Amino acid sequence: MVCLGNICRSPLAEGILKSKTDSQHIFVDSAGTAGYHIGNNPDQRSVAVAKKYGIDISGQRCRKFNYDDFAQFDIIYAMDLSNYYDILALTNDRSEIAKVKLLLEEVALPVREVPDPYYGGTDGFEQVFELINQACDAIAKRLNLP
Repeated sequence: MVCLGNICRSPLAEGILKSKTDSQHIFVDSAGTAGYHIGNNPDQRSVAVAKKYGIDISGQRCRKFNYDDFAQFDIIYAMDLSNYYDILALTNDRSEIAKVKLLLEEVALPVREVPDPYYGGTDGFEQVFELINQACDAIAKRLNLP
């Protein structure tokens, strides 16, 4: 799960998908394409909206997306097109390109990108949670097949 700073959207996406999958079989992580907040906790507004739905993301720490992530992960979900293209710029071959997807492509919604709620109020974080939750429901349903 990748966004710009790894403090708002991608920590929520990590926490939401982890809550819906078996950690014995599925490894979920998050990162940012920019290194602004390395080592910091997620934004308190993301922590609060996750907590409202019974998900604790307070222990996460921000990290920067790096080339090694292509080897470690089968799927890399970008929250928006800007980060999608930033990730693609790091790829070296078709197999790496094939791993990169927009998160909201997993569901049929009228929007393609998860908006960045950072400069807005708490309503934006609620909206972002709902969008990510819908996508993670679809991902979990596919990944948890027997």
